Amino acid sequence: MRSRYISLALGVLLLGLIGFMAPVGVAQSPASPASEPTAVLFENVRIFDGMAEQLSAPSNVLVVGNQIQTIDTRPFPIPAGSDLTRINGEGRVLMPGLIDAHTHLFMETSTVEDLVAGVESPELLFRKAEENATAMLMRGFTSVRDVAGPVFALKRSIDRGDVVGPRIWPSGAMISQTSGHGDFRDANEDLPRTPMSPLSPAEEIGVSAIADGVPEVLRRTREQLMRGASQIKLAAGGGVASDHDPIDVSEYTEAEFKAAVDAADNWNTYVAVHAYTDKAIQTALRAGVKSIEHGQLMSEETARMIAEKGAWLSMQPFLDDEDRNPYPEGSANRARQLLVSAGTDNAYNLAKKYNIKTAWGTDNLYSAQGAARQGAKLAKMVRWYTPAEVLKMATSTNAELLALSGPRNPYPGKLGVVEEGALADLLLVNGNPLDNIQLIENPADNFLVIMKNGVIHKDRLS
Repeated sequence: MRSRYISLALGVLLLGLIGFMAPVGVAQSPASPASEPTAVLFENVRIFDGMAEQLSAPSNVLVVGNQIQTIDTRPFPIPAGSDLTRINGEGRVLMPGLIDAHTHLFMETSTVEDLVAGVESPELLFRKAEENATAMLMRGFTSVRDVAGPVFALKRSIDRGDVVGPRIWPSGAMISQTSGHGDFRDANEDLPRTPMSPLSPAEEIGVSAIADGVPEVLRRTREQLMRGASQIKLAAGGGVASDHDPIDVSEYTEAEFKAAVDAADNWNTYVAVHAYTDKAIQTALRAGVKSIEHGQLMSEETARMIAEKGAWLSMQPFLDDEDRNPYPEGSANRARQLLVSAGTDNAYNLAKKYNIKTAWGTDNLYSAQGAARQGAKLAKMVRWYTPAEVLKMATSTNAELLALSGPRNPYPGKLGVVEEGALADLLLVNGNPLDNIQLIENPADNFLVIMKNGVIHKDRLS
């Protein structure tokens, strides 16, 4: 019944998709980007550039418009006639904005009970999605890849400046086979599906898209591209959150994956898949899938195959700790969660052994508390990597994955680095995160300046 309630709630939310994407304000944010100065000078800062393992010498960084124009250890002339904001870093660290490569903005902060209550008040859930986006930016996450959910309207609102939030690379609906990870229908009430059957509520709202066979996979893939997807997401295997697919189940044939890959390739972008197990991952890789989301139950053979194919492993530090997604003790979801968390150490060790291109993300669901610990979930990566490696993964490395969408990249320009010509997504940190990565766990106190696209959204110094 749990999945049925979620499906019903999502169905009603469709009615509010257009009407409730109204502006949400933040006290520390300017009224609009138009009110921002044309130039910002960060003086006397040590730079973590997103790549190097050490900080720069004390430097000055000039941002003009939405780009980093000049970086120099010496003072330099200010552009004539510029409306300049000066920020004295006093030796603090300037670094790129953080990037989360696996988010679900519409499902992160809403509990199952919230979704059920949303049947009566759908606008509240859309407000929560907007508030979640704003809070995410104020935690220092200036870019995210959303890999299942109806975020197209939210993205447009953020890009217009109506809502404060991060850059979003949307996948749109996750494409799933019948009884797959994205099938939230009730097996007793919604089956069998016939050509005359209506779409399920989850499909109507855009959380998932059920497709069986090559023609349907082609159609659903092209629909997401038409809506503005920067990359495509398919479910390749069983999941923790879903109710109809045990964790060992493999979903979709190689031919079905190849259909999605071909459709995405025609649009010069790529396919990512939800997958934990060897068979699911290997079938997807043989079809040309470029990004494996999760992978905690993979073997050494599969890790080697990921490396040989040059594919990405987009992982999350799933451990049985305070940051686990909430599932009832004794439930099938909880049992699968424990299995996945038990494989996390091995998966990260294999990723390091085979030098796999590894991205970081949170995949938080149904928990506002979990969403608020976004930085803490990044900091715990020191279990496997050095602080410099962790911060590089969440900046320049994740930016490489975002750029894999090629011409479908909604934000042309270089991200994840502090260098001349790069887009100005910047954080000024009250301390050195290379020495103390726990600083990112408390963004309210430790991120003194947050800039996205050259616009200051938080400034506790100037």
